[in-house]
Amino acid sequence: MEAVQSSVDMIWVMLGAMLVFFMHAGFAMVESGFTRSKNTLNILMKNMITVSLGSILYFIVGYALMFGPSSFGLIGTQGFALSGVEDIGFFVFQAVFAATCATIISGAVAERMNLSAYILLTIAMTAVIYPIVGHWVWGGGWLAQIGFIDFAGSTVVHLTGAVAALIAAWKIGPRLGKYSGKSVNTIPGHSLPLGALGVFILWLGWFGFNGGSTLAADPALVPIVIANTLLAASAGIIATASYTRLRYGRIDASLTMNGALAGLVGITAGAANVSFVGAIAIGLLAGVIMTEAIRLLDSKIRIDDPVGAISVHGIAGIWGTLAIGLFDTTGGLLYGGGAEVLGIQAVGVFAVIAWASISTGLVLLAIGSVVPLRVTAEHEEAGLDFSEHGSQAYSMQDVLHGSPAGHSNSFAHRLNQLGEVPTPSPKKSIS
Repeated sequence: MEAVQSSVDMIWVMLGAMLVFFMHAGFAMVESGFTRSKNTLNILMKNMITVSLGSILYFIVGYALMFGPSSFGLIGTQGFALSGVEDIGFFVFQAVFAATCATIISGAVAERMNLSAYILLTIAMTAVIYPIVGHWVWGGGWLAQIGFIDFAGSTVVHLTGAVAALIAAWKIGPRLGKYSGKSVNTIPGHSLPLGALGVFILWLGWFGFNGGSTLAADPALVPIVIANTLLAASAGIIATASYTRLRYGRIDASLTMNGALAGLVGITAGAANVSFVGAIAIGLLAGVIMTEAIRLLDSKIRIDDPVGAISVHGIAGIWGTLAIGLFDTTGGLLYGGGAEVLGIQAVGVFAVIAWASISTGLVLLAIGSVVPLRVTAEHEEAGLDFSEHGSQAYSMQDVLHGSPAGHSNSFAHRLNQLGEVPTPSPKKSIS
């Protein structure tokens, strides 16, 4: 019976790993759909390179730093290239997580980051930056020792990736024409159906992301985790659709799609620790918080994030992590447990933000001294498909690539609204 149980557990974790791997197709579709068609091929290549390069680097370095014997609770020290590691299935599951963290950056820097610079940043993320955070929480490091809770990675995966994305997007700057004076201009995505397909793929994959994190086919725990995942995502959609209807007078499609992802990110930390009602509450608030965060970043702070990745993965990740301090059924504030859990969760959030921002900033400085972080204005106007890959994603590629500078839109802080269509200059046309 033990052998049978071990086999079933292995099959469940491997199924979870495959579902998490399939999430990369979802990320590729969301990022492609929410950006312009002239950059689609570049985004697809970034996602394929991320998961491939990330897997190799995590095998060589990342797994050891994350799960090796701890040095002062800060970093693992053994297991490089899986030397001495027996549980290969656990490595596979964790490897696809590492690639997920890195690919969050791709959407935030879409349409203007140099591919070589992005690859170098991915190397740093999957080999060092993410594994160190993972060691703190899941590898027996100092955050685990003080009782920090992050079941499947609202902070470890999503916040780490989002902070790196924030630093990269700020360092590289906005896309050409995004801001002109005090105006915030709309740069609509080319295919919201692709974006919607990506959201559904990510939602499916998240059942493996959270469900597989049980690391065993536990008949009591697995259904609860998956039910909480389903409820939180559904609540995120309902909250975002309702909130945008009240705020803007219409249900915003792209924000509502991101509402599902915000709910999923929010529940990831506490999927095994909260009740069904708690999961719904976390999803509802995640949708509203994410919507306002996108508006704040886009129109006030003026950080250009074409797909809303920073708000979806970062702000919702923070909320989901802190929400455990409120909704944890054994020690949360709303269950009579006091503020201790909430305080520990806050310490973890601040520590990860500090580490990810400082390390990413230093890595970008180093990369910038070797290769340009950003493509030239000429290449950005023409589209990265042609300048980086010498090809195009569609046979009917965009003919005109004009900048929307000077065309203001009252809904510019909302993702992918058509608004006014910019009039391109004839000299920028491509025959």
